[in-house]
Amino acid sequence: MPSVESTSSSTSVSTVPQGGKGLQVDGISNTQRVWTSLLSGAMAGALAKTVIAPLDRTKITFQTSKRQFSAKAAFRHIHHTYKVDGLLTLWRGNSATMVRVIPYAAIQFTAHEQWKRFLRVNGTETSSTANRLLAGSLAGVTSQGLTYPLDLARARMAVTQKAEYKTLRQVFVRMYRQEGVLAFYRGFTATILGVVPYAGFSFFTYDTLKNLMAAYTVNSPGRATMSALFCGAVAGLVSQTSSYPLDIVRRRMQTSAVIGERYHTVYGTAAKIYREEGAMAFYKGLSMNWIKGPIAVGISFATNDTIRDALRRFIS
Repeated sequence: MPSVESTSSSTSVSTVPQGGKGLQVDGISNTQRVWTSLLSGAMAGALAKTVIAPLDRTKITFQTSKRQFSAKAAFRHIHHTYKVDGLLTLWRGNSATMVRVIPYAAIQFTAHEQWKRFLRVNGTETSSTANRLLAGSLAGVTSQGLTYPLDLARARMAVTQKAEYKTLRQVFVRMYRQEGVLAFYRGFTATILGVVPYAGFSFFTYDTLKNLMAAYTVNSPGRATMSALFCGAVAGLVSQTSSYPLDIVRRRMQTSAVIGERYHTVYGTAAKIYREEGAMAFYKGLSMNWIKGPIAVGISFATNDTIRDALRRFIS
């Protein structure tokens, strides 16, 4: 997520033409920056989501129902699922998650770096706060806009039995035949409204903390990795909390066709939830997110930084 400038003790940037590969920045071309970001982002997203997949599936189950949420109820649900359907069922829908999260994370990390270049954010505290927030938000919008149908399919697989949707392809075919092509973007408005603060605060918090701790980690790879995990965890906590109510709304809209409820608009869905379940329904499962969010975001940021920087050292 952060660019090379934000993880280096030096913020100097030099540009030199390089035989059709674009401009040289910190010893590598922009083309090389793009493909290393794509690769490291894909691997980071896949690892992070796989680790927290059982918690993610459980959270979606509570988000899309009227059941009262508590940590005890969540872990009771996990235990019941394991006993009745087996261990691998806890990762049901993870293949759909991987199909989505690999391109999503790759695009998001790469887009963030490119938006930072476009907005002239150099990764230091002297950069405009507004531009740093905007770069993260635009990265989230870019990646979400390109991969949204895969997120919707994953949500539907998570809340249905295996017999209803056996494969990702089956989800898309049935949605198209029964609901039309517009169904692939049901809940998209709520998603974009949520991703703006989520991605913005996530990247902003991570970059800010990373810059503050840079002086203590510059000569210690092990300490730098632990720092990245910590900064990512805090970033995950802040971003998850800021956007969570809209996450509830989008999940209800995404799964309305398979749970027997009618949710058509962001306002209508929010009003229905408030009227039938009260204000606290918008934070159902948030405590689960406080567990899985910091873990996932911390792993994602740390893995991305480690793999990206290793690749760039290798090719420079």
